[in-house]
Amino acid sequence: MPLTMAASGEINTVKRINGKDETRRFLENLGFVKGGQVQVIAKISGNLIVNVKDTRIALSQSMANRILV
Repeated sequence: MPLTMAASGEINTVKRINGKDETRRFLENLGFVKGGQVQVIAKISGNLIVNVKDTRIALSQSMANRILV
């Protein structure tokens, strides 16, 4: 399921990242790697604030839809 459908507070494992090579590389540089842990902190108007590797990151809804957990 896409990260946008994950419940707040739940810790999820990244299964796959969709998109072009450039987009996947960008997300990997932020810490979204296959097998990595990600936690949704808050959902605001479809956009997400997530915790990855002890860092909070804000993602747009379109970017978060590319991350499958």
